[in-house]
Amino acid sequence: MYKKYLFTAIVFMVFNASAQVKKKVQSPNVIYIIADDLGYGDLSCYGAQKIQTPNLDRLAANGIRFTNGHSTSATCTPSRYALMTGEYPWRKEGTGILPGDAALIIPTDKTTLPNLFKKAGYQTGIVGKWHLGLGETVAKNWNGDVKPGPNEVGFDYSFIFPATADRVPTVFLQNHKVVALDKGDPIDVDYTKKIGNDPTGKEHPELLKMKSSQGHDQTIVNGIGRIGYMTGGKMARWVDEELSTTFLTEAHEFIERKQKQPFFLYFALTEPHVPRMPATRFRGKSGLGLRGDAILQLDWTVGEIVKQLKSLGIDKNTMIIFTSDNGPVLDDGYQDEALAKQNGHMPAGVLRGGKYSSLEGGTRVPFIISWPGQITPQVSSALVSQMDLIASFSKLIDESIPKGDAPDSENLLEAFMGKSQKGRSVFVEQGVTTLSIIKDGWKYITPNNGTPYMKAVGIETGNLPSAQLFNLNTDLSEKSNLAGKYPEKVKELAELLKSIKN
Repeated sequence: MYKKYLFTAIVFMVFNASAQVKKKVQSPNVIYIIADDLGYGDLSCYGAQKIQTPNLDRLAANGIRFTNGHSTSATCTPSRYALMTGEYPWRKEGTGILPGDAALIIPTDKTTLPNLFKKAGYQTGIVGKWHLGLGETVAKNWNGDVKPGPNEVGFDYSFIFPATADRVPTVFLQNHKVVALDKGDPIDVDYTKKIGNDPTGKEHPELLKMKSSQGHDQTIVNGIGRIGYMTGGKMARWVDEELSTTFLTEAHEFIERKQKQPFFLYFALTEPHVPRMPATRFRGKSGLGLRGDAILQLDWTVGEIVKQLKSLGIDKNTMIIFTSDNGPVLDDGYQDEALAKQNGHMPAGVLRGGKYSSLEGGTRVPFIISWPGQITPQVSSALVSQMDLIASFSKLIDESIPKGDAPDSENLLEAFMGKSQKGRSVFVEQGVTTLSIIKDGWKYITPNNGTPYMKAVGIETGNLPSAQLFNLNTDLSEKSNLAGKYPEKVKELAELLKSIKN
């Protein structure tokens, strides 16, 4: 009898231990790191010769480096909307590049990436750039609780700046409140007219430490002209050179606090978006000007996160996703020598286009996933999108998504885990003015009368008044338009895009 009970107890213990291991494997910590305007060719693991990114190279060498990974859109707000909601942004009005005072565009009553994790018992946090709107209206009181925002869409903790580094208000928000706000110096923001007595870049260029090449000449903060007008909040205004380390400190502290329970951290870096003002320790180190220096700062930041995970002993149970919100741009509004010191570096690699473009340089971006012991190191050609992470994580953490939510997200967990080279067969890319569609390597760009070349930023848009068709399997650089040769393929893809839109 004793042996029978002993056998039963041992079986129970083994089963229970197995269940605990299984639960641990299925509930990794997840850190989603997204760069801002980083191109397909900006990392040495993606072929860059003029700059070295050793920390990201190691991350890629220990995980999966996707060669066909995409944001949905060639600009930041729409691509971030898609990764948060699992919905193509062009389906919803008002998802273009937002001003700094925009209202929240993420629904608070739908499944989002953070609240999916939250419902599964994760602690959730965001640190870094937001740019998805705050509050219910454009007119808002920056001196009280600013909401709804990240907390209302699923983040337990948030430490953000509202939009981009080149837009006012240039302040941090911790949960609902502006950090270091002096009540006697209230903040006001306006994007339609000048307010207050702060000097502007247009009126006082002699006060600038970085001059504008186009726009970016309104309220001066930290010697840099911004988009939009701001008054007040002098104590709360950030210093650009300290942005990255401030966000890194916040990310470190979040990980330290949450290390003993499953956590999801969305770490939205500001590099290499303009204005590029990296810390002094990185200045002049890249040989590619301030943009290259900012990429070195970005790479170092990722390395510091990995170092912390190892020191806490949680690196083996932490998945890191690294990607970019859209393709690259050199001159995006400031005279920072990005072009003058390009030195042969190709930010988009072999791809045509870049930020704002319907060509591959607009949405094909670095995409790396690492999970030590769970993902076998490899290079994958599977077509994957940031928008697909929400459906894929739903499978990984066993948390269902209600019908109708995340409608365009596909479960690509097998591809994300490196167990399959099969990704999407169909994907829609969004440029600033044009949609294109990819099916099985064939890409169709819809006819558009917009400018074919954005002179101000030096980028091909992919706009042409006639149809364009490329075979990306043999022509990744989109050099040969095959629309005239394969009219039936053009018709097929045009009709497929129409059906997806409808």
